Amino acid sequence: MSVLKFTLYYLIYSLLLVGVAFALPVLFPNVTLLAKKFWLLFGFIGGLTYIAYVMAYLGIKMDPETGIMAIMGSIVLKMIFSMAFVLIYSLNTKEKGLVFALNFFSLYLLFSFFEIYSLLCNLRHQNNK
Repeated sequence: MSVLKFTLYYLIYSLLLVGVAFALPVLFPNVTLLAKKFWLLFGFIGGLTYIAYVMAYLGIKMDPETGIMAIMGSIVLKMIFSMAFVLIYSLNTKEKGLVFALNFFSLYLLFSFFEIYSLLCNLRHQNNK
């Protein structure tokens, strides 16, 4: 999957997640489901996932033999930057930790699943050549 095709699918997927995020408070008005800085969190994880995909994609294209190492490297960097974000966010806000934790992990996992699926599609196409 090329970067352009990934970008198109990624935007569609992100818009779907945005729709869900807007629908949750409407469907459950009496429950706090989104953190105060949810959109900052969404943008950070979304942008970080896109950067991680491009890094892994370029690593696979440069040397297909070490493509798995490029994927693992991008995932590890994404995790390190995400944990740094959580630390900085937690130190600077006095918000409920459970809501933020659920928001963070749900977004992290949803974006990571999409990224890994897209990268595995790249590896599958290489094996068919």
